[in-house]
Amino acid sequence: MPEMRFVVTWPDGRDEECYSPSLVIKDFFAEGQSYPLADFLKRSREALTIASDRVQAKYGVPCSLARGQLARIETAATQFDGQEAATVVMKTFIA
Repeated sequence: MPEMRFVVTWPDGRDEECYSPSLVIKDFFAEGQSYPLADFLKRSREALTIASDRVQAKYGVPCSLARGQLARIETAATQFDGQEAATVVMKTFIA
């Protein structure tokens, strides 16, 4: 199963390298595109859940790395709660 890493830029300007066990991330995000925080979270949840489900279909267990990455994204996003203009940039994909 092809895995990938991707880099996001949080509203405070901090870059974070993230992991997905599947290329499905590319179906939900575009390089260089900025996403409102709520939309970024929704897309991340959906993409990483699909990625984890693909691992489960192939290996019989969900992907703990995908679930962990989603938890880190959700935790990081809490810093920006209440900031209506907060956006996250999908900086780049690393294949």
